[in-house]
Amino acid sequence: HAAFSKWGVGGGLAYAGLAAHVLKGREPWTIRHGASDSESTRPASEFDAISYPAPDGVLTFDLLTNLQRAGTYHEDDQPSHLRIRPGGDDVPRDVSVRVYAAPETRFCPAGVYEYVEGDELVINAQNCIHCKCCSVKMPGGYIDWTVPEGGGGPQYQVM
Repeated sequence: HAAFSKWGVGGGLAYAGLAAHVLKGREPWTIRHGASDSESTRPASEFDAISYPAPDGVLTFDLLTNLQRAGTYHEDDQPSHLRIRPGGDDVPRDVSVRVYAAPETRFCPAGVYEYVEGDELVINAQNCIHCKCCSVKMPGGYIDWTVPEGGGGPQYQVM
């Protein structure tokens, strides 16, 4: 919600309560963000490294288990629906890795993006669960997300 980024946790909670319970989602205004998500991504040098615990198999699960549960399926011969935008071939190496410490390797829930040999980006589009986080949050917006062929994607069964 833009209210959280504009007024913090307390103001955001108050606004969310007002919008949901009083106005029932019919507020006649829109609170806008000042910048896009990709423009709001800050350099890695401004943050401490985070060490995440290993998956416990109860509340958190490993990548392969999560992908299996999503039921994502893409045809073997379909072209990749995730591409680097024209003219952006150097952005992964020169901007994403060097300035932002490759955030796509951490925020992608399906582990689609990985760097081999230090700064060579590999896109594993077959794992994509179509959350579109990469097209929204990537520094410089260098990922071009298009709709995959054949209606493939997550097939959640218990929702």
